Amino acid sequence: MTATENISVRALLSLHRAVLGGMQAGGPMPLVKSVDFYAVMQSADVDSSEAAFREAITGTDEDAGALLRLWRKQLTDWDYATGAAAEKWCEGTEARTDERRSTAFDRLALEPATRKLLDTEIPVNKHAGPVVISHEYVPWRGIGAPRGVDWYWPAYSRYLGDTKGWPDSRIADLGEAAERVVERLADPTAAEAYQSKGLVVGYVQSGKTANFTGVIAKAIDAGYRLVIVLGGTLNLLRGQTQRRLDMELVGRENILRGTAETESDYADDRDWLHNRFLSHAGMPSERGGFDIERLTTRDNDYKSLAQGIRALEIEKREKSLPLYDPRNLDHAAARLMVVKKNKSVLTKLVKDLKKINGMLGEIPTLIIDDESDEASVNTTNPRRSAERTAINEKLSELLSLLPRAQYVGYTATPFANVFIDPSDSADIFPKDFLISLPRPSGYMGVQDFHDLDSQVSEDERTFANSNEHAYVRSIHSANEEDDDVSLRQAIDMFVLTAAVKIFREAEDPRVAPGSYRHHTMLVHESRLTADHRELKGRILRLWDESGYTSATGHARLRELFENDLLPVSRARADGYAVPSSFEALAPYIGAATARIGGDLNPIIVVNGDKDIERGEADFERRSIWKILVGGQKLSRGFTVEGLTVSYYRRCASNASTMMQMGRWFGFRESYRDLVRLWIGRNESTGSKELDLYEGFEAICHDEESFREQLAKYSVLVDGRPQVTPAQVPPLVSQHLPWLKPTSPNKMYNARLVEVRSPGEWQEPTAYPIHPRALKHNTEAWLPVLESLSPTATSFAHREGVSGRLTRFSAFTGLLTPHELLVLLSSLKWGSEQQFAPHLTYLESITKTVGQVDDWLVLAPQHATAGKRATLASDRAFSWYGRERRRGDLFGAISEPKHRPVAHRVAGVFPSSGDQATERFVAERRGVVTLYPVVEPAHRPAVLESGRLDPSKLVVAFTFIAPISAVGTDNKVIRFTTVDSSRENDPIIEAPAV
Repeated sequence: MTATENISVRALLSLHRAVLGGMQAGGPMPLVKSVDFYAVMQSADVDSSEAAFREAITGTDEDAGALLRLWRKQLTDWDYATGAAAEKWCEGTEARTDERRSTAFDRLALEPATRKLLDTEIPVNKHAGPVVISHEYVPWRGIGAPRGVDWYWPAYSRYLGDTKGWPDSRIADLGEAAERVVERLADPTAAEAYQSKGLVVGYVQSGKTANFTGVIAKAIDAGYRLVIVLGGTLNLLRGQTQRRLDMELVGRENILRGTAETESDYADDRDWLHNRFLSHAGMPSERGGFDIERLTTRDNDYKSLAQGIRALEIEKREKSLPLYDPRNLDHAAARLMVVKKNKSVLTKLVKDLKKINGMLGEIPTLIIDDESDEASVNTTNPRRSAERTAINEKLSELLSLLPRAQYVGYTATPFANVFIDPSDSADIFPKDFLISLPRPSGYMGVQDFHDLDSQVSEDERTFANSNEHAYVRSIHSANEEDDDVSLRQAIDMFVLTAAVKIFREAEDPRVAPGSYRHHTMLVHESRLTADHRELKGRILRLWDESGYTSATGHARLRELFENDLLPVSRARADGYAVPSSFEALAPYIGAATARIGGDLNPIIVVNGDKDIERGEADFERRSIWKILVGGQKLSRGFTVEGLTVSYYRRCASNASTMMQMGRWFGFRESYRDLVRLWIGRNESTGSKELDLYEGFEAICHDEESFREQLAKYSVLVDGRPQVTPAQVPPLVSQHLPWLKPTSPNKMYNARLVEVRSPGEWQEPTAYPIHPRALKHNTEAWLPVLESLSPTATSFAHREGVSGRLTRFSAFTGLLTPHELLVLLSSLKWGSEQQFAPHLTYLESITKTVGQVDDWLVLAPQHATAGKRATLASDRAFSWYGRERRRGDLFGAISEPKHRPVAHRVAGVFPSSGDQATERFVAERRGVVTLYPVVEPAHRPAVLESGRLDPSKLVVAFTFIAPISAVGTDNKVIRFTTVDSSRENDPIIEAPAV
């Protein structure tokens, strides 16, 4: 580019900055005619035409790049604009659509060629935004720029772009999601206090901290002056959160407050020394903003303040006016504290707040609860005790002390929160809003390790078209007992991927030297520290025996490289450099092993806060290329930076705990193709054998089902919400019987609403005791019993390994789906709730075409006549002696020898080889098996009379729905919550399928 052309581009950049800056308040206007700068430029012989603009933004020099960035930011702002500000100029178009972009271009009066070029260089970001379930609320954020002092959000968004390198679209996404939260908080300047409670649902390790940092920035700009962040239950998590907020929001000046750099609590921090902490270029209060005063530091949690009243009291400029008056708020400093969820810490805070009781009602407060499903939820069943659990009790106290406090919980596992009783006003149920954040671009989550709904057949799956093939390696317990086959291979892969990262830093222009500050492997088998010691010994032995510098070691690495790493990277490296052969990678293996084990210690065990306090696993203060061994301390909130290889065998009984253990989820920019997960496929826990990979896939189904239903119900109808947050719990589902949504002590308020069980033997046991109820049920079944075949059919099946033939006979008949549903709907139960979830499922498959065609009714008969009696007519039926063993519930009712025939008819088992059985097999046929039960007290009368009294007979039954009757989900359980103010009524019906 010539000097003259460069001056022209620089002039265009200056011009467009002025023009676009003048448009901020009112939206786009015709570009060429908007200001007089063009005339000035033309008189100076500078080409300011659109043709010159198009040529300029496609240039390669610095000014051309700045001009393109300017337009990218402005078009993104217009694309995302919402509310009254957008309505002022965009004529009702939806945000992030071609129509919105076209409207902006029309207002700018741009030429077709310019429009086309801008759309090519800056495409509209059309992915879905946050999903919001909310009560109706009164908008208070204003038209154009929100009220207050617009200081910390602009500073934070600039930091994300300039320092962290976020693209404008990602910053705009964050701003939009944060705005959806802030607009649903109470107006901090309102005369009447209101306390809103909400929940924000993200993905595990997907940037929730960035979102609530944006919320805090926007909220304090709007007028919130006390911010309490509950930063997890561990010192390490609290410290991580404090540092992140200090670095990206609070800024150097608020941290130093006039003290010397060397006195900062970050004086030895690498990012502090390299000027990566936000700077306001002076104290905000001296530059038109307001300061943030920290009441906690990175190393110090909240402590009782000797000057407690002064530190927490906020000075008012106009003493006769309340603090929430804008004339006071806009000049007052905000107080920020990041506190651990710990009873003693929160007790100190509550005690200090009580010292300023007279002013508490005036302080607009924001409480951010990170990992809100952990410790915050009351796990004491109120039906058994009025006492709350410790952290929940302190949270209730905080909320009662601060009537202007807004509570916002953040979690990736929301089920514990939505199971809270909505009528418990002292608890943290998200009564006002529930927001589901979109899956962020570049995020590698549970879906990326599974082939959900793949259209590719099993035998055609490859590293390119199958996530499981590319990233997942199975651990089979029997193999590990002998020589740690999988663990050895995982460590080898850790070394190979380390070498590839060093190779990329050296060979790939897209990867700057030092980009891979951390490279880690996580080994998670147990929560017990004794197991961690044993595991460390195993890994050290494998490392010492590895021979990574020997011919034997290189031969083993070569095989793994050629059969695994190379083919996956060729398919999935996304343009990043891939070694063409093992010989091309070999020179980097020595450097890799030196970084990992050069200090003779390739392992860090993390099972306590002291591991972090010693700095061994402190990712903020040093570069870490190590194998991490741990359990609980690495299973929630703690981010394992640079995680590339995971070895996971830890069992969990609920989805929330298991999902939080998925530390392999997160952002893997420039090394996504190197990620590997070794996971247990047959891990033993008690008498069960669990497939952990299957467990994570079920969690993924649960999670996506929850999010899809939220999206469905978030659509406004006639401008009003379809459901409120109190109506969300019925959307919670469970795809595996052994994997509940959350821990049992957080589900005391949950109720089963549906159990979908295609091909599974279901056996209700909650039959009534009262004679009238028994008689009612018997009379309901009587027409079916009387209609069964007059002669019994002999069925046969072969038992297991022995192959022994087992026979039984049964009367048979057929019912239509409608007939069976009407009958079952009329029955009375000892506990209605026990059968209701099954009835919901049967209603669903009955009303859905193609699920079930008919039901085979079997009434098994004893081989001898000893337990036979007549009912209404002279026809005799076999009866069964059973008793109630769990309160009013029966023990087992059915006989195991009857089940294989029913399973075969329902399509679960292959051909039985028995002609009689095969004759009843039909597509979409279910089976109901009847067991007339006589309880011990009534047996003498039956044996003496030979007759069955309808009021003393339990007509028990089992059922198996056809294997094809899956509805829209396979083997899924759905839950609802009981609202204590509405007795035992479910809050809303389960969504129709």
